[in-house]
Amino acid sequence: MRYISHRGNINGKIESVENHPNYIYDTIVNGYDVEIDVWYIDGKLWLGHDEPQYEIELEWLIRQSHFLWIHCKNTEALSYFSQYNIGNDTFNFFWHEEDTATLTSKGYIWVYPGKQPIEGSIAVMPEIHNDDISGCWGICSDYVKKYKDEEGQVG
Repeated sequence: MRYISHRGNINGKIESVENHPNYIYDTIVNGYDVEIDVWYIDGKLWLGHDEPQYEIELEWLIRQSHFLWIHCKNTEALSYFSQYNIGNDTFNFFWHEEDTATLTSKGYIWVYPGKQPIEGSIAVMPEIHNDDISGCWGICSDYVKKYKDEEGQVG
């Protein structure tokens, strides 16, 4: 099972620090992947959910790239990462709104809350609808630590 923090949260939603580069980095250091929200505006990369909040350097994203699931928040970000990845697969990125599922650039099935079970997918916020995650490959949640701890207790 792959455990993916939602915007850096692992043990509950903390909106005041979501998507902050230091919060994301600390979450990665603690053993989690992180879904981040990225905007591309006027040649600059920004982190932030509803709006661009924290300007980020491409090099920072590259250094963390093995642990990041990049949610492109505008079509310019989607185009930027698509162009950047031509000839390599540095970033795992996707675009979605309320689609049942979308494929990330690396071929993972990213599934909207309440749309499980889909075998081999990433369940996003499964706690909202008490989704069946038994066939999932990964979980993205504000409470991902709980899922990781529960799995550690099984067996």
